[in-house]
Amino acid sequence: MLDLISIRRHLHQIPEIGLQEFETQKYLLEIIKELSQNKSFFHVKTWQTGILVFLKGSAPTKTVGWRTDIDGLPIEEHTGLSFASKNGCMHACGHDIHMTVALGLLEQLSSKQPKENLLFLFQPAEENEAGGKLMYDAQAFGEWTPDEFYGLHVRPDLNVGDIATNAQTLFAGTCEVELTFWGTGGHAAFPHEANDALVAASYFITQVQTIVSRNIDPLASAVVTFGKLEAGTTNNVIAESAFLHGTIRSLTQEVNQITQRRLRELAEGIAKSFNLKLDLHLKQGGYLPVQNNPKLAQQAMRFFEEQSEVKLIDIAPAMTGEDFGYLLNKIPGVMFWLGIDSPAALHSQKMMPNEAAIPFAVKEIGKFLEQKVGNIKK
Repeated sequence: MLDLISIRRHLHQIPEIGLQEFETQKYLLEIIKELSQNKSFFHVKTWQTGILVFLKGSAPTKTVGWRTDIDGLPIEEHTGLSFASKNGCMHACGHDIHMTVALGLLEQLSSKQPKENLLFLFQPAEENEAGGKLMYDAQAFGEWTPDEFYGLHVRPDLNVGDIATNAQTLFAGTCEVELTFWGTGGHAAFPHEANDALVAASYFITQVQTIVSRNIDPLASAVVTFGKLEAGTTNNVIAESAFLHGTIRSLTQEVNQITQRRLRELAEGIAKSFNLKLDLHLKQGGYLPVQNNPKLAQQAMRFFEEQSEVKLIDIAPAMTGEDFGYLLNKIPGVMFWLGIDSPAALHSQKMMPNEAAIPFAVKEIGKFLEQKVGNIKK
């Protein structure tokens, strides 16, 4: 039987950026190989740093998919844990928990051949390159493409024992924004001989806040945040360029498109009014809203409501983004929140899940998947 806590702690020490998860993939494949021994229905293939594990059903009528993400974040860990990351990155979004739960589920679900086909996807690059979209567009699933897809994401402010989801939109769609205003640098004493990109960027930052307050229906939801501004070199030099990096988030694709359009119009207008050049890149890719299939979500929620050790929460949408939204746009399915009772938030340098969530998730979600693939009576 797998020692899931030891596995999680090892994975926690080796986080890797998307599409660079070479050590992570190697370690996962070692465990998967161990689980596949003497099981003719157990099949494995890789796609770049991703892994697909297919359990061939004994009398399949469909393929049920379970997805986990495997990449980390470029964050320096400050937890003080004895098994803290060793390489300057961090599993600050809980993907080490996700992977460990998936391995536990794989062990449980492969103990005997299921009736239905079952696909486990260990997906790279959730954080930076929309790895789910990359794999789908590359037809990596092939004949293993699921008819239903499920997955989870840890949530620090929920307790161990909590499973939360809904029958609508769970996560927002996102759009990454990068823009640079280009002007003319000069001496601070002669501003009339220069063209200040920093002033334009500051004006843009204040004006872009009006998109949500004056262009989006108050009953809809959107967020426009710029977390990075780089401009200038010293106090007495007028900045030639100003770079801004931000994000758009919304619960519907329609609102996301409106927000993108207005942001572009504001940036172009400010560049023109300040006589600047503009480079603007809007990167959405595979980060669509995570929209649960209502029928499948209602079935899942009824199942978890009946489990005595689960506290099911019908939860409101959140403005977090997840590239599982792209796969759910192509394949019906459901994503859950899993409570981990961490004092620090997702993407925090001190994010610290309660490891008791791992055996809980394997046991309870395992029962859910078992009835999905026909290992127990529905």
